Amino acid sequence: MTTPRKPRGPYRKGVRRREQILDTALEVFAGRGDAPLQEIADRVGLSQAGVLHYFGSREELLLAVLRRRDTLDRAAGEHAGGPGEAVARTVRHNMDQPGLVRLFVSLSAAATDPSHPAHEFFADRYRDLTATIARGLAAGRRAGTVRADEDAEHLARLLVAVSDGLQLQWLLDPSVDMAALVETFDRLCAAPREE
Repeated sequence: MTTPRKPRGPYRKGVRRREQILDTALEVFAGRGDAPLQEIADRVGLSQAGVLHYFGSREELLLAVLRRRDTLDRAAGEHAGGPGEAVARTVRHNMDQPGLVRLFVSLSAAATDPSHPAHEFFADRYRDLTATIARGLAAGRRAGTVRADEDAEHLARLLVAVSDGLQLQWLLDPSVDMAALVETFDRLCAAPREE
């Protein structure tokens, strides 16, 4: 069995530079959510055109930021007891990054237009996330920890809707405890205790 070769030469440098731009953009958006491309370019020592060389367009950079956010969110939710707990951990993690929450909410709303560059990303994301949560709920049902009287996919879609709706409410009123409310929903999905 051969091991994959690591990129060498200019290609490797380009990959590293793209990662640097992405990390910087993630940091900038985490705090603000609406950072100008010039700020990102200045931080990495490039022109705006130089940044776009690595991403093609501002929209592609924003999508790359959201993909990276999803990767970090999955890591934040790892080792959770179930899908509801994983979502609550993710929400707690996101509460430290209001700019990324703002970016997510605004882009997801705009992406409802089928011609929007992020439409496919969000359609795929919701389909995959719902399926992952539904599988986790179905496993919980088999283990006797998730209620069996409701459809797992319906509960999964509701959990995603609760999370997304709470993000909007939290942006309007930061006193909203998104994680506690997701945990409440998770308890509503639990199998009734036998007495």
